[in-house]
Amino acid sequence: MASTENTENQENQQDSPHRLIESRLEKMEELGKSVELYPYSFDRTHTSVQAREAEKELLESEAKVRFPGRIMTKRGTGKTIFVPISDEWGTLQAYFRKDDLGVERFDLIKRLIDIGDWIGVEGKLFLTRTGELTVHVENFTFLSKAIRPLPEKFHDMSLENKSRNRHLDLAMNVESRERFKKRSAMVSAIRAFYAEEEFLEVETPVLQPLYGGATARPFKTHHNALDMTLYMRIADELYLKRLIVGGLERVYEIAKDFRNEGMDRTHNPEFTMLECYAAYWDYEDMMNHTERLIRKLATQFGDEGKLTYGELEMDFNQPFARIRFMDALQEKTGQDLMKLDDSQVADLAKNKGITLKKGMGRDKILDELFSELVEPELIQPTFVMDHPKELSPLAKSHRTAEGLVERFELFVAGFELANSFSELNDPREQRRRFLAQKALIDAGDDEAQPIDEDFLQAMEQGMPPTGGMGMGIDRLIMLLTDSNNIRDVLLFPHMRPLSPQEAQK
Repeated sequence: MASTENTENQENQQDSPHRLIESRLEKMEELGKSVELYPYSFDRTHTSVQAREAEKELLESEAKVRFPGRIMTKRGTGKTIFVPISDEWGTLQAYFRKDDLGVERFDLIKRLIDIGDWIGVEGKLFLTRTGELTVHVENFTFLSKAIRPLPEKFHDMSLENKSRNRHLDLAMNVESRERFKKRSAMVSAIRAFYAEEEFLEVETPVLQPLYGGATARPFKTHHNALDMTLYMRIADELYLKRLIVGGLERVYEIAKDFRNEGMDRTHNPEFTMLECYAAYWDYEDMMNHTERLIRKLATQFGDEGKLTYGELEMDFNQPFARIRFMDALQEKTGQDLMKLDDSQVADLAKNKGITLKKGMGRDKILDELFSELVEPELIQPTFVMDHPKELSPLAKSHRTAEGLVERFELFVAGFELANSFSELNDPREQRRRFLAQKALIDAGDDEAQPIDEDFLQAMEQGMPPTGGMGMGIDRLIMLLTDSNNIRDVLLFPHMRPLSPQEAQK
């Protein structure tokens, strides 16, 4: 006689998905005559990890355990069936024997329980001949019927299919579950770091009457009761700075931001940002702060402060490199771009193969040049400092270099992790910068920042010298978990809708 496992595998190979669903529905009808299909709860005594940790004690005491989980396989013939059952932390094997359960109860397990179903078992633990810790089942409770069968080889499926079906990815792939557990632990570690540095965690509005704090195209909505247009925030910067004005000297937020932009391996329209602001700091203070944060995370989650990302190896134990934005561009182009006018900068970009879009100002062109020529080579942790003023409408003018601002970006493994300023706190200069951004909007740049009068009024109440920093949490998690695509670290990334034909496959 073929084993239960082999029989089900043959059915999966030979039958269509629709036929398998029909078969499970038929089993569900029959099963419902004998057991409650969807009970309200189950009193668990041990998780799989707890059972293994207490293995010696449980074996010696012969204490009963109650363990729930999902059935992943079935194997056995005749009067015995072995069923590995998985919970969030691992797998514990269950042993069903006809002589213990009786003909009718054993028949339910043999004929009507499928891979993917949820079940709770009760019994004493023992070790099989191969040393496998196993529950000798004296009783069981059916917990949920899986009408749709689990895929046989989900771990081999594409990133797109995993992203569209995260529930299946988590059910079938232990490494995916571990990655998202690590993400939670890493965010907790960030919060612990900010508590040590005496920052106050705060919350600011997601729906805003005016977007700002970054150069990006926003998502737009309408509030019916107030009859007003609102925007999903693209950054929480301008609200956090209001808190500095109000006298909260160190604040941070881990926030969901939304930008109506393209998608690639490091961009998703909905993403998680860390932003922090400290009164009386400048960008040098914030640079040291950021280095402490990243080094702590690399030490806690890496190999003694070293990380591997794909084929790249990064060492966070050494002081992070520091280079100047325009110096790096001059090294790659052979020209001092500060001395070139706008048309010459545009011609240089075209000669480097960069496509210029309508409305692109000098700021966007410089940014594109840097992204194309410099960023890919920034593998070891590197602070890129002192950007052109037109790139940074919220940063303070550099105290010694004309035309530059006090700003840094942190790059690791060829992509940006953090962005920071000595924050502009002169409301008159801020208004001039906003007016320059408005001119870009009028010229067709739909990512430039509009004038925010409420923020300007807050600044006019007096804002102390301040250092600010924003960091992409998703990209940081990519780095710490050696994930090549942002969708690997987002539980539910945004996806292109499937066509009706694709959805039927």
